[in-house]
Amino acid sequence: MSTYKDAGVDIDAGDRAVELMKASIAKASRPEAMGGIGGFAGLFDASALKNMKKPLLATSTDGVGTKTEIARAMGKYDTIGEDLVAMVVDDLVVCGAEPLFMTDYIAVGKVIPERIADIVAGIARGCEKANTALIGGETAEHPGLLGDDEFDIAGAATGVVDAELQLGAHLVKAGDVLVAMPSSGFHANGFSLVRHIIKAQKLSLEAHVSEYGKTSGEVFLTPTEIYTLDCLALIKSMMSALRGFTHITGGGIAENTARVIPDHLTAIYDRSTWSLPVEMEYMAKIGGVPQADMERTWNAGIGMVAIMAPDSADLALASLAARGMKAWVAGVVEPSSHNENRRSYLVSQFRR
Repeated sequence: MSTYKDAGVDIDAGDRAVELMKASIAKASRPEAMGGIGGFAGLFDASALKNMKKPLLATSTDGVGTKTEIARAMGKYDTIGEDLVAMVVDDLVVCGAEPLFMTDYIAVGKVIPERIADIVAGIARGCEKANTALIGGETAEHPGLLGDDEFDIAGAATGVVDAELQLGAHLVKAGDVLVAMPSSGFHANGFSLVRHIIKAQKLSLEAHVSEYGKTSGEVFLTPTEIYTLDCLALIKSMMSALRGFTHITGGGIAENTARVIPDHLTAIYDRSTWSLPVEMEYMAKIGGVPQADMERTWNAGIGMVAIMAPDSADLALASLAARGMKAWVAGVVEPSSHNENRRSYLVSQFRR
């Protein structure tokens, strides 16, 4: 006789994981979220969208890449979910959309209920920070495909923006300024390079690093900053001055900014307006990473950028500061030379 458990899938463990995560999921809700967990589909009351002239649904999906390996190696699973939420919802707000709800997918080699509950607790905490309802998810046990302690996570979210309030490259003008918001560290990008340096330099995740003032593992598992509510606050208070946002993820500052710059304009960042995060400076130094490669792989200290009219920059900085976000003007949009299209550059050197 063969059972599903003999094949490596423990349904009872999955049920225990669901029970453990219920309290966390309850905190990640909105009034529009209908029903509870356990159904075949999550439900969301969209009747409020009727108040918009032309509601546009926005959707985004992402994962956290090989940062999961750092979590696995550290045996710490309660922060990686925040990274997942940040990667998804902050892509939505770039066009002006308010994230409404999210679903997640967790694949594991073996269901360990407490570990799944920790991951989901992080996802729920991230959703709470973004005022986004966590209305569904799936945990899949893949014995034979993943090791017992291996896992991967992915998520998708849906948001909405009224068509007349959509932000983007079509609004950007020469003379606009780039208001930068600091990253909280590596976020969830470029960890293949991080892990390569760890292996090549035989770094211990548990070892205290004087440059950080903490262990490498603690630094690497710092959750990705979630900018959604900060961006939505700017949209609400100064929509007429906003052109758009750019979420600095894989590809770095220049490549992600170029995605929201129209043809024949160029975004120019002045590196001297901020300092390279110590953890990135340290890892680039010990790993022998060229600056150009580092800046295309990691965020170099900027996680989100608001593009706006120059005469509103001071108000934006004050508004963000009141929310605890220490932003600064990091650059400007200028006409391109030689008919170049949609370019972004970093000039000068990082501030010391």
